[in-house]
Amino acid sequence: MTPDAIRFDDRGLVPAVVQDLQSGAVLMLAYMNRESLQKTLDTGETHFWSRSRSELWHKGETSGHKQKVVSVTQDCDGDALLVKVEQTGVACHTGSFSCFTTPMYTGPDYPTGTTLGEVLGSVARVISARNRERPEGSYTTKLLEAGLDKVLKKVGEEAGEVIIAAKNHSPAEITWEVADLLYHTLVMLELEGIGLEDIAAVLDRRRGESPRETGKGTQP
Repeated sequence: MTPDAIRFDDRGLVPAVVQDLQSGAVLMLAYMNRESLQKTLDTGETHFWSRSRSELWHKGETSGHKQKVVSVTQDCDGDALLVKVEQTGVACHTGSFSCFTTPMYTGPDYPTGTTLGEVLGSVARVISARNRERPEGSYTTKLLEAGLDKVLKKVGEEAGEVIIAAKNHSPAEITWEVADLLYHTLVMLELEGIGLEDIAAVLDRRRGESPRETGKGTQP
């Protein structure tokens, strides 16, 4: 894709919806002109046009909360963009992960609370940051520095604890142990360079496959 394919408005701008790849959360809405879109495509990090300051801005240049671009997709009319990113830190200047935090309307069937996917994505980002920064006193840092064998031992221990909790028919114990298992699994995935989006892609593909096609009976 090149900027030539985009239908910019009379101000030379196109709206860009930015979405977090791991959690699927919509992070922000910003605007690009031809130059900022080209910079985004060339550098692999988001660049926008500030309508208030009338200048280009590189997301995260001063805060460090940059957005690594995974894909840029135009809509059917070519007058809007969907930018999927791997977000470092938070997207919103208020300190929130997403700019969309103030509800206007919630229907009666809308699920309340934070979804598991959102939480896993958030925890995975923290683990990734710990891997880069290795702050002292962090349990995650200690695990990462101990190496894969130590982490795998913890995954095995936590899996055993989940089995015991289930045999005890204790919902509180089960949820606690499953949370521990998921956390240590995320640390293992970080060490192996595997993202939640990779797991999601496999599960999504399996939804349309039969057990005979995959050789396994693990798909819904």
